Amino acid sequence: MLGERLARWQEKYPEVSVDRIVAQDRPAHSLIEQARDAQLVVVGSRGRGGLAGLLLGSTSQALLQHAPCPVVVVRP
Repeated sequence: MLGERLARWQEKYPEVSVDRIVAQDRPAHSLIEQARDAQLVVVGSRGRGGLAGLLLGSTSQALLQHAPCPVVVVRP
């Protein structure tokens, strides 16, 4: 499923290197570990709407505090 989602973007931007990694771990822990070798980490945000939608989730918070590289949180 991940490959299908990335396919058209890889065709559009072939010069961008993307590593597809599937891990069974706590999301924040796994992403922070993978970020050690990354130039940038991009994560999504559910955007629950209302006041709760203005807040970041625990994974985004952990990445912003502990990732060794820049982090981008993409909102809907």
